[in-house]
Amino acid sequence: MINNEPNGTLQTTVPTDERITPFTLSIPEHDLIDLRDRLANTRYTTEAPGADPVYGASLTQVRAMAEYWRHEFDWRSVEARLAAFPQFMTTIDGQPVHFLHVRSAEPSAFPIVLTHGWPGSFAEFADMIGPLVDPVAYGGRAEDAFHVVVPSFPGYTFSGPVTEPGWGSARVAAAWDTLMKRLGYERYGAHGGDGGSLVGRELGILAPEGLVGTHVLQLFSFPSGDPMEFEKLGPKDFEALEILKDFGEISAFATLQSTRPQTLAHALADSPVGQLAWNELMATFDRPTALTRDQLLTHVSLYWFTNTAGSSARQYKEDARFNAGDGIAARVNHTPTGVSVFKNDFHSIRAFAERDNDQIVFWKEHEVGGHFAAMEVPGVLVADLREFFGPLR
Repeated sequence: MINNEPNGTLQTTVPTDERITPFTLSIPEHDLIDLRDRLANTRYTTEAPGADPVYGASLTQVRAMAEYWRHEFDWRSVEARLAAFPQFMTTIDGQPVHFLHVRSAEPSAFPIVLTHGWPGSFAEFADMIGPLVDPVAYGGRAEDAFHVVVPSFPGYTFSGPVTEPGWGSARVAAAWDTLMKRLGYERYGAHGGDGGSLVGRELGILAPEGLVGTHVLQLFSFPSGDPMEFEKLGPKDFEALEILKDFGEISAFATLQSTRPQTLAHALADSPVGQLAWNELMATFDRPTALTRDQLLTHVSLYWFTNTAGSSARQYKEDARFNAGDGIAARVNHTPTGVSVFKNDFHSIRAFAERDNDQIVFWKEHEVGGHFAAMEVPGVLVADLREFFGPLR
């Protein structure tokens, strides 16, 4: 259960040992009233010259989304859907961890842990859980069934806030192995996107006993500085470098969150519209997106109600600190790895990826989907997970 203290900080009631206890997702009504009041009293900024999107999220787009959030978005309907999934709390390495655990009725089901990134949440996988757990009901085969575990990244939503430094991707990977073993799974697979891709690769590097493979949406492998590397690249690889350059132009959030996340936290904790605008990686206010307004606002609302915008941003700082020591590519992942590349996303470059991950056994490129494929094209991603893990089960 959750409760709000007088200072407005949402607290989670969690065990102090290794117990696993049920969790009920239920936001108090006064939090919804407070949100609507804050939205009604928003002091908006002025528009950028010519409303040019090069300056960032436009006033027109943000105001329209905020008005929808205030007047039309049905949180209680979203909450009921999410609350229908079995949810639990446990403590790992001193950190409260919230997770969904949905077991399949199929006797041959294989365990998988799914990891979200920023600015998403455990809700990213809501449309995938049914097909993964009960493939026959969705036109699939019984032998493709999974037991599904979806943790909330430490610092995010109901796994937040973090109370000590160090909760970057490598530490989270170790925590996920602890979680899967605590649930009684001796063998399992992993999948992740965005920050979840970093956790997936870290699991591969950790290579704990029982991990059979890791599937990701991105392998963030970049040129090392050796000019000879470019001789291996084809036309599609150079197109991917252009996409990377384009992403760099809209990734100011990553720079700030990697350096001064606590400064940002003060603004996001006080302004729901600020929180909304800051989620522009998902909202893409100046670009087409396949995500619905309700999908976007589900995540923004979860961050708002749990007051974890600042806590979640610290992941970037923790990973920046960790990678400053040895570099993300200095450690090679030897675990069987699968990659799904979606059209409107960062495009992993295989030549660089294979340098840093020497057991890539599955690589598929799709002409659909984007950075949040689990929400945009869940059926396509489910099919890739079935195909990748089929021979590894």
